[in-house]
Amino acid sequence: MSHQIALPTEADVENRGNDSRQSDGTIEIAPDLAYRPLAFVNVIFFGLPQAGDRQWVLIDCGLRTLRNLIAWAAEDRFGEGARPAAIILTHGHFDHVGAVESLAKEWDAPVYAHPFELPYLNGTASYPPPDPDVDSGLIARLSPLFPAGPVNVSQHLCSLPDDGAVPYMPGWRWIATPGHAAGHVSLFREADRALIAGDAFVTTNQESAYGAITREPEMHGPPMYLTTDWEAAHNSVRALAALKPNLVIAGHGRPTKGTMMQNALQELADNFERIAVPERSRYLQRPARPQDGSAYRRA
Repeated sequence: MSHQIALPTEADVENRGNDSRQSDGTIEIAPDLAYRPLAFVNVIFFGLPQAGDRQWVLIDCGLRTLRNLIAWAAEDRFGEGARPAAIILTHGHFDHVGAVESLAKEWDAPVYAHPFELPYLNGTASYPPPDPDVDSGLIARLSPLFPAGPVNVSQHLCSLPDDGAVPYMPGWRWIATPGHAAGHVSLFREADRALIAGDAFVTTNQESAYGAITREPEMHGPPMYLTTDWEAAHNSVRALAALKPNLVIAGHGRPTKGTMMQNALQELADNFERIAVPERSRYLQRPARPQDGSAYRRA
C-alpha cells in the first residue's frame, strides 16, 4: 500500500473563505475558474460568470449519468443557452468523458485532446485493463467493473495544437503528463500559476471509497488502478512540481494552494516510488505505452 502526504487546512482552497459556492453547486476558485464536484470526480469551468454563448470552456465531462447536472451548472454560471467554445479533455477515462458524447452533440462544440488519446475518443480503441491488486481500497477492488471501452466523438474531435496553446483559453498552455493515461495532459497558466492537473496527481485517496466520498485532502499520486506507466507518471509529477503552481485543481479531491501545497507536491515528486507507486502492479514491469501499441486494445 502506498503512503501519502497529508495536506493541512491552510492549503485547502475551500476552507480559506475566498471561494464562492453558487446555487448550482459550482465553487469559484478564481474569477474565471470554477469547478463542480460530481460524485467522485471534478468538472471544471473556465470563463467569467454570465460570459454568454461560446465564451467559456468545459474541462472534462464527468460521469455519463451526471450529464444534466453539468449542463444545468453551465447554464447557471454562463447564462441561458450559453454553449462552450470548446470541451478540453485531460484524458479519456470513463469518469472524465462520461457525458462528452451527449454534451458535444447538444452544444455542437469541438472536443480537444492529446493525439495519443484520440483512439479512445473516436471509437477505435479501449484502455488497457485496470489493476485491482494495487490497493485494498474498495474503488481499486471494483475497478474491473468500470467502463474501459471508447466513446465516439469523432465528428467533434480535434487534436490539441502542437505549440502548446489551449484553444479558447488565452494565457494557458497544455503540458503532456502521461503515465496515468497515454495522452494525459495538464493545463497551466503562468500569470497566476494555476494548474489543472487532471489525474497526473490527485488531492485525495482515490483508491478508497471513504477518501473519494469525503475528499479528505492529501497529496496523492495518480489513481493507481488505472495508471499504466509508472515511470512516465513519475516524470509527469516531476514536471508539474517544477512549475511551482500556486493553485491546483485536480480531477479528484479539493483544490489546494500555497506554499504548503507546493512543498507537498515537491515531496511527492522527490519520493514518488515510495509514496505513490504500489508494491505490485501488472504495469510495473510491463507498462502500456502508445509507442508500441500496448496502450490500445482494439474496440
